Amino acid sequence: MKKYCIAAALSMACLAPVAQADTLLGLYVGVDGWKSDNEGSFSYKNNAAQDFNFEDETFISYYAALEHPVPLVPNLKLRYTELELAGSTRVDDTFTFNDRDYVTQTDISSLSDFNHIDYTLYYEIFDNDLISIDLGINAKQFDGEVIVTGTTQQDGFNHTETIEFSGFVPLAYGRAEAGLPFTGLSVFFEGSFLSIDDSKLQDYQMGIAWEFIDNLAVDVAVKAGYRSMVLELDDVDDINTNIDASGPFAGIQVHF
Repeated sequence: MKKYCIAAALSMACLAPVAQADTLLGLYVGVDGWKSDNEGSFSYKNNAAQDFNFEDETFISYYAALEHPVPLVPNLKLRYTELELAGSTRVDDTFTFNDRDYVTQTDISSLSDFNHIDYTLYYEIFDNDLISIDLGINAKQFDGEVIVTGTTQQDGFNHTETIEFSGFVPLAYGRAEAGLPFTGLSVFFEGSFLSIDDSKLQDYQMGIAWEFIDNLAVDVAVKAGYRSMVLELDDVDDINTNIDASGPFAGIQVHF
């Protein structure tokens, strides 16, 4: 597969000298509500993956970004995203999790905590009242757990097995926004991407924003659109996933 995450990181180092810095210190804070339709599978170690029927959920995402006028020093953005998936399925073939074999033709349930923090360093490559473009690198920090409950073949009783996992996943980051003059309206795209070996991650959102307060003290905007997250993790603390969480979102952002 294409290993463009490393190439993107090197590109940032080349682009840094030409990046435009903000003329004023700026702080952005925001919160989004995300109605997600979830599907996918997971496995532990080298065992076969099991598909689950995950429930649709509404997640909350919080973020803050600091932009500054210091040349060559990247801007910083932090984002916390809820991603806790509850699911169930009927086992058709043998499913092994944490050395427990679950009985075929029985129902099992799962609760998967994929909540995570994004640490993003980026440069403003282009920035004016009409168009802005940011490029950088991002690291997703996972510190969660996967819980499976069902009847096991070892003794025929109902068991709950819990596996905790943690790790950082580096990604390439980009954001673009184009405004419609004199309306406060703009369209935007923001995403982080990785494709390396057997892992593939993408987390992007696109939509429209309306800045209904714009003055010297504070800017306030509402936004709405679509967010998609694909987590094809390969051996993150022995956890493997193929998760797709996608759906509409809406939020508010304040710029000081």
